[in-house]
Amino acid sequence: MNQATDITIIGAGFGGLSTIRELRKRDKSARITLIAPRAELHYLPGIIWIPSGLRTREQLIVPLGGFLERHDVRFHAAEVTGLSADARTVMTSAGEVKNDALVIASGGRFIKKLPGIEHAITPCEGIDAAERIRDRLRAMQGGTIAIGFAGNPKEPQAMRGGPMFEFLFGIDRQLRREGRREAFELVFFSPAAEPGKRLGPKAVEHLLAQMKQRGVRTHLGHKMSRFEADKVVTEGGEFKADLILFMPGMTGNAWFDQTALARSPGGLLQADAHCRVLGAERVFVVGDSGSFPGPDWMPKQAHMADLQAAAAAANLLADVNGGPGNATFKVELICIVDANDRGSLVYRSAQRNLLLPDSRVFHWAKRFFEWNYLRAYR
Repeated sequence: MNQATDITIIGAGFGGLSTIRELRKRDKSARITLIAPRAELHYLPGIIWIPSGLRTREQLIVPLGGFLERHDVRFHAAEVTGLSADARTVMTSAGEVKNDALVIASGGRFIKKLPGIEHAITPCEGIDAAERIRDRLRAMQGGTIAIGFAGNPKEPQAMRGGPMFEFLFGIDRQLRREGRREAFELVFFSPAAEPGKRLGPKAVEHLLAQMKQRGVRTHLGHKMSRFEADKVVTEGGEFKADLILFMPGMTGNAWFDQTALARSPGGLLQADAHCRVLGAERVFVVGDSGSFPGPDWMPKQAHMADLQAAAAAANLLADVNGGPGNATFKVELICIVDANDRGSLVYRSAQRNLLLPDSRVFHWAKRFFEWNYLRAYR
């Protein structure tokens, strides 16, 4: 590779950081710039453990100074605001950044259009949201907790329901440990008649059985109408709620609107099977920012972003060296649905769909994965 080639990566989440690692495996001399608001990785899979005190903010924020230095990456602290027409210049709140090749891994944005959504907490917005849930639970003496999720009707892949099952089962377990469960009613709601269907048929059956066993009431298959301060309202009825946790579907970042990049019907960046943004030269996308060809159950999770990062890095380097780059990624879902002290393992690929029921082993496997994954960044 010509040493004058500049590669810019937008986003310090799983997709962006994995892309840096994959680029460095393949090329030690590439000049890499990372653009993000802060040189930190927020390990969001761990926020499910904040309400119970199993994790704290400090344990889930990893400063990236050492990682960036080890990988010889320049850091540009800023918010991205747009791109030049040819995508060779990234506009940011702290000036322009030139590039010869670009990887967009800036995540997704939750759709906040439902009336009254300000009355709900969206857990995966980050650590602040998880701490609000923790504090509300501590303050409550009893009442109804409503937990649910929806999708983006125009983007089947842009859904993140898995963490909501974990918050549901984790809160149930936490209240039982505290001896307070009988003072609360837990309600799980979703416009989907079969929540968790993207995990596979076995998973839906297992999750609904778990809810029944734990005394969780369900309100399923009804389109959302609105939230009120103490109520969830759907086209199929309404119910009281003293605390509402809701994960809406995802769309693209607001700054995508200030670019000429191809968009999917659901607002994400339209990618091909090689992680290239359609119609854009040397522009790649990985993770939640992209809409990729493949099954509608393709997950939005760290593992999938890692697989896409490997393909994007290989193809980017091939492109700048005259190509062709034709690496693709495997579509694979690996999920441990955790409940604070035990969990279920779900695996799905084009060939297999496996569910292994609740075990303490899987809870500790999830904790081990967190430790092992973060070692690369600490």
